[in-house]
Amino acid sequence: MSDNRIREAAVGDLDQVISIWKSCDLVKPQNDPVADFELALNTKDSTILILQSGTSLIGAVVVGFDGHRGWYYYLGISPDHQNAGNGRLLVEAAEDWLLSRGAPKAMLMVRNSNSKVIGFYEKLGYTVEETSVLGKRL
Repeated sequence: MSDNRIREAAVGDLDQVISIWKSCDLVKPQNDPVADFELALNTKDSTILILQSGTSLIGAVVVGFDGHRGWYYYLGISPDHQNAGNGRLLVEAAEDWLLSRGAPKAMLMVRNSNSKVIGFYEKLGYTVEETSVLGKRL
């Protein structure tokens, strides 16, 4: 892991990032990952952090700050690089990004169909909140 580095994504990373998201089953029919990628890079209060090993992109996460809480979306590590501490590296980088902007709390949503990752986040100190998430497609 010594040659791993985290950096902000650039437009040229789009295809590789989306490939990782798809390999982790994070893209659903209601999502447009290209639009989500572009919006994250073009909004002043969000970015995409990527984990690179040598010349290979092996992980990515969208991170944003709404002025009240920080949020993570699309955290994914290439399947052949999972269970090696890479997810933790990305979460820690996202936390640092949020802390540098004054965010007092980090939040994320996990689809009920993706319950296996809840244990991952709990090991990092995250707890399941007693909250209902409501949404409306605009």
